Amino acid sequence: MASSAATVPQLPKRKLGNTGLEVSVMGFGASPLGGSFGPVDEAGAIAAVHAAFAAGVNFFDTSPYYGATRSETLLGKALKDLPRDQIVLATKVGRYGLNVEDFDFSAARVTASVHDSLERLQTDRLDLVYCHDVEFGDLDQVVNEALPALAALKAQGLVRHVGISGLPLGAFRYVLDKAPPGAVEVVLSYCHLCLNDTSLQQLLPYLEAKGVGVVAASALSMGMLTKAGPPEWHPAPPALRAAAAEAAALAESRGQRIEALGLRFAFKQPGVATTLVGMTTPDMVTQNVDAVLAALGIKKPAAADGEAAAANGEAAAADAAADAVVAELEQLFVARGVKDVTWPSGRPLPAGY
Repeated sequence: MASSAATVPQLPKRKLGNTGLEVSVMGFGASPLGGSFGPVDEAGAIAAVHAAFAAGVNFFDTSPYYGATRSETLLGKALKDLPRDQIVLATKVGRYGLNVEDFDFSAARVTASVHDSLERLQTDRLDLVYCHDVEFGDLDQVVNEALPALAALKAQGLVRHVGISGLPLGAFRYVLDKAPPGAVEVVLSYCHLCLNDTSLQQLLPYLEAKGVGVVAASALSMGMLTKAGPPEWHPAPPALRAAAAEAAALAESRGQRIEALGLRFAFKQPGVATTLVGMTTPDMVTQNVDAVLAALGIKKPAAADGEAAAANGEAAAADAAADAVVAELEQLFVARGVKDVTWPSGRPLPAGY
């Protein structure tokens, strides 16, 4: 008789651009492990990483910037107990703090940063390294120094693949237009593929033409699409924050959780390999995995045909109800005039971008 564990659905995987990597459709965003969204219990965070892996999550993303290296250190502690060859591990270079002087995309700093991250993450290789929030640096330095430095580390076997991350979508186009083909294999875009903002969709054909894989992050818009609301430091303009609070209340009035609906919306969007979700406890992992499986239509099999039919009927009704509220919420952002509204980030982009 098959064990009950065999019947638990796992998160499916998708190819990440032309890297050859296969990543779980939901990735583990480790920025909250740094404490930016509130206090983090170390034992609970490690248990969350292990629970995510057990549910089929194989993609883990961090940065030395998150919690001033705390996220990398804590993630390294958690991952050392898991099989490294089944993990896709991503971190970043270039951003180390909040101020302009905390961004450094020079070849020397990029090289040193990778070595430091390897030590904190307790690994001998990094599967993916991004230039972090490139819009805050000199984009030409990213192209002329950071990317070649990462290419050299790639040749040494310390880095397997190279990417860039940021908020303004124009920054991706600038770097990709200037960099040699293949120098950038992946882009990480955040807050642009969620209920209130789907502007990443407009860039996807360009990225596909460049052969670049796409990772989306902040499906809940950095905590804005939650019942608790965003942290104080969240840069969204007041009108957008107000609309998000209204959306959360509307979802609750319909008997739904805005967090689950936000994930449902994000994971139905085409064109991205994986979407990162921040998690710090096993309960959060369970809630998020269930929401993603529901969004993808992956159901746990019932024990008997009659039970399966009843379960399928209930699931179909629940899906229809959830989709109806998602449509209501998306229309709310449109009606309030804040759909696809973003916020300034980094230096002004060059003309034409």
